[in-house]
Amino acid sequence: MNGPVPGTPSLLRAINDRAALQVLLDRGPLTRPEIGTLTGLSKPTASQLLSRLQEAGLVVLDGIREGLPGRTAELYRINPDAAYVAALDVTPGRIEACVADITGQVVGTYTLPTSRRPSDGLIDRLRGALDGAGSPGPLRRVVIGVQAAIDPTTGRLGYATAKDMPGWQIPNLVPTLSEGLGVAVDVENNVNLVAVAEQAHGAARDHQDFVLLWADEGIGSAVVLGGRMHRGATGGAGEVGYMPTPGAPTAREAGLYANHGYQALTGGPAVLKLLRSYGVRGTDFRQAVAAAVRTAAGSGKKADDARAGLRDIAARIAVGLAAITSVLDPGLVVLTGGIVLSGGESLRELIEHELHALTIPRPHVRLSTVEGNPVLAGALDLALDAVREEVFSSTVPTA
Repeated sequence: MNGPVPGTPSLLRAINDRAALQVLLDRGPLTRPEIGTLTGLSKPTASQLLSRLQEAGLVVLDGIREGLPGRTAELYRINPDAAYVAALDVTPGRIEACVADITGQVVGTYTLPTSRRPSDGLIDRLRGALDGAGSPGPLRRVVIGVQAAIDPTTGRLGYATAKDMPGWQIPNLVPTLSEGLGVAVDVENNVNLVAVAEQAHGAARDHQDFVLLWADEGIGSAVVLGGRMHRGATGGAGEVGYMPTPGAPTAREAGLYANHGYQALTGGPAVLKLLRSYGVRGTDFRQAVAAAVRTAAGSGKKADDARAGLRDIAARIAVGLAAITSVLDPGLVVLTGGIVLSGGESLRELIEHELHALTIPRPHVRLSTVEGNPVLAGALDLALDAVREEVFSSTVPTA
């Protein structure tokens, strides 16, 4: 029988070890008395625990803290070399890599423009990005964010064509990548990873039921119910870009993976075209939305046209959100992506107003607060959660 038997000393040691390690993760370097106080352990038990964790290579000394005259206390911290993880954000033009130690400290980053290595195979491209990030030690897990979703019934990548994701259309994708890279690999939808980051660090913190809408060049969403990511039977929960929407062509007319539905109405190219019809200029949709917000703050016909354009964008986004809200009844909608972040609070208010005019539920609507690359942030969170569970259990003997 594997693992500690309930009620045995080994189980109690495991519980105490995990509690101490979590406190060190949350609080940083601590003295032995501080660890004992925060975990409720006696001084002898805390001393035995720290010796055990040091022997396992999970905790190291971190100098001393001066106390009262003549008294010093040793400081302990998590050993950052206990494990390393990596996150990859894969898009058609580049692979962005990030490596962190077990404490979550980022120790390496790298961006590989895949257009410079068009002849490389999938494994070579991913390995090139990981090598560029320069992990100080062997990686324990890699989480990869993609603009698609793994179908759990087939193990293949769905919701993307071979043109969208060249080299990814292979059977048993995750086992193949794990074997090729020599490390445990998880592949996750990029918008789902953004939702993970928002729930851990951002606008959705402490929310168990929320919807995240990613409005950028493409449109996507993530659904969190009861604190858990909802992926659907084929991994496609949240692929709202393909959702039939009034005023947009459907898959019947345009083709299954063509530009239709919610995407055709609210994606970046559609928003840029719409704003240009209102006289707002910009080299891309982000610049056009930002220009519309600036212009709308003024007066005169140009300001009136810019405000009308922003209201039109908000109405289009709200139509899709109304369908999602009517079915799921989330307590919170988080908006992110280039369109809404470029529009800022002005566009958020318009979207919330339009949404509340369309539905009986009136969820809070907030902008994302995660800084940097949220796909990488969410991927690191997943990788660290998995590896900490593995590594922090390594002090428990088997019987």
